[in-house]
Amino acid sequence: MKQDYYEILGVSKNATPAEVKKGYRKMAIKYHPDKNPGDKTAEENFKKAAEAYEILSDDNKKARYDQYGHAAFENGGAGAGGFGGGGMNMDDIFSQFGDIFGGAFGGGGGFGGGRSSRGRARVKGSNLRIRVKLTLEEIANGVDKKVKVRRKIQAAGATFKTCTSCNGQGQVMRVTNTILGRMQTASTCPTCQGAGEILDKQPKGADSSGLEVKEETVSIKIPAGVTEGVQLKVNGKGNAAPGNNSMDGDLIVVIEEIKHDTLKREGTNLHFDLYINLSEAVLGISRNIDTVSGKVKIKIEPGTQSGKILRLRGKGLPSIDHYGNGDLLVHVNVWTPQSLSKEQKEFFEKMIKDENFEPNPSKFDKSFFEKVKDMFS
Repeated sequence: MKQDYYEILGVSKNATPAEVKKGYRKMAIKYHPDKNPGDKTAEENFKKAAEAYEILSDDNKKARYDQYGHAAFENGGAGAGGFGGGGMNMDDIFSQFGDIFGGAFGGGGGFGGGRSSRGRARVKGSNLRIRVKLTLEEIANGVDKKVKVRRKIQAAGATFKTCTSCNGQGQVMRVTNTILGRMQTASTCPTCQGAGEILDKQPKGADSSGLEVKEETVSIKIPAGVTEGVQLKVNGKGNAAPGNNSMDGDLIVVIEEIKHDTLKREGTNLHFDLYINLSEAVLGISRNIDTVSGKVKIKIEPGTQSGKILRLRGKGLPSIDHYGNGDLLVHVNVWTPQSLSKEQKEFFEKMIKDENFEPNPSKFDKSFFEKVKDMFS
């Protein structure tokens, strides 16, 4: 069982934002990698503190955590910054929360701001973006997708050496004379682009950065309830960057929804148009209709009017935030025949004046606007 976020930061559930920030800073300094070199337990505690602060410092995420606990962010549910329960890496932590440490570890030096303990930038490879198409059934249940991705990786046998332009610092210093005196400025090394390393040995098939393109099968866990356009991040499955001090980019997965043959989506609710003939509307009938979990049988009562909406609660799509399932709304449409035989026409002509065929809506028969209002309520 995951440890309580408030307990990790050593604060109460009624803690103010300032107290949460103070609690995180205390834990972050206690378990900081610079203070605990090579200590894996301290590193894990450092990551836990960052994850806890990422949730408790955000009002929306904090409210969801207070109501649902860790379940609010399971299965990729929109939270935990996409880091997913301990999956945070050091560069993500320092780039997001580096300002929390203040001057405790040399400000922007040390690990802060995505830099290594030697002060040079840790170069990250470029992100890749793919689109994954999902059916409504897959969206309803969540799915594990395996996709083939062509990504750059460091070629076997590629070696790197310290950049001679910046002596491995990733920055070059320039001194200029001004009316105020001599001023020293630092800029990213143009030779190594801040990595502090350059290619030493280039294997066959590798580019000038020591990288080669390989096809890789990546497994993507897609949570139930995702919507069109949602972007999921798979850490470390983008392009690699050159050098020993580099880290791989990320794979950004954009969700596309495949149009269903009979169901239309509206948030977590689904809509189904059911067409019945006049005789079925008069006499009543049972029909099997589509849902995302298979077919279900519904009963159409005798005398059902066209435009009636039947609500099947919980038969819609799940909420990605674990707030339950939406509903399936069945719109009943009575189909009026457009051509009649002589006998049929004579029958309806006789019924024109029949009292049973006279429109006689009761107070329980809602107008079109009332039905629309009910549908969206």
